[in-house]
Formats: sequence, C-alpha cells, structure tokens
Amino acid sequence: MRAVLDPNVLIASLLSKGGAPAEIVSRWLAGEFELVVSEALLAELARALAYPKIRERIAEDEAGAFVELLRQTVRLARDPEAPARRSADPGDDYLVALAEAERAVLVSGDRHLHALAGELPILAPRAFLGELSKA
Repeated sequence: MRAVLDPNVLIASLLSKGGAPAEIVSRWLAGEFELVVSEALLAELARALAYPKIRERIAEDEAGAFVELLRQTVRLARDPEAPARRSADPGDDYLVALAEAERAVLVSGDRHLHALAGELPILAPRAFLGELSKA
C-alpha cells in the first residue's frame, strides 16, 4: 500500500507519541507501507514545524532531523504540475494531485479533504490504521 500523509498528520506524530499518527509513522518505519512525499510536501512540513506554537513543543533539531529522515528514506515523487482546484482549501490541492498521480491513499484529518472522499481514497489516521491491519 502507498500513502501520502498530510503534513498535519506528520506533525501530530511528533506531538503525541501515543496517537494514531505516531503509530502510522512507526508502521511506515517498520515497512508496512510505502510513504510518498514531494518537495512541496516537505517544504510545507518544514514551514509548519517552524511556527512558534509548534516550535514550543518540537525542538528545532528534532524537526530538522525528521524532515531529513523523510527526505533520505522515502520515495520522493515529482510534484504534479498546476494541480486543479478541488478542495475548499486550495492549499491542499497539491496533496490531492500528489496522491492521485502516485496512486496512493491520502491520510488526513482535514475536513476539507474528507469532502472529496467520493472522488479518491482519503482516510483519517485511525481508518488508515484499520486498513493496514487488514493487509
């Protein structure tokens, strides 16, 4: 199974070691699924990890090491050109385009993205864990 994780899911994995996002990252590290990222996703992740409210809870060196781990160990996909506007939040459209181009499930807790669930596979973190357990 291939998956694109919304940067918010990746950040949540660092904020709470006992939640579903942290378990997803652990299962990726264990080789249970292929994680797909792009330069745009990594840039958004790095930008969000630098926000003051996040920096209060995640140290700069931990954030940098996490982004570097992703960059070095995952399949870095090409960012789709000019993604079509699909989400109520146009900032999320690149995630939809990336998941479609890579034939991957999009894992997100974002309600704007879940509104597109009939068009492509979008799962909440807990639902994705359920799918991994079935595989």
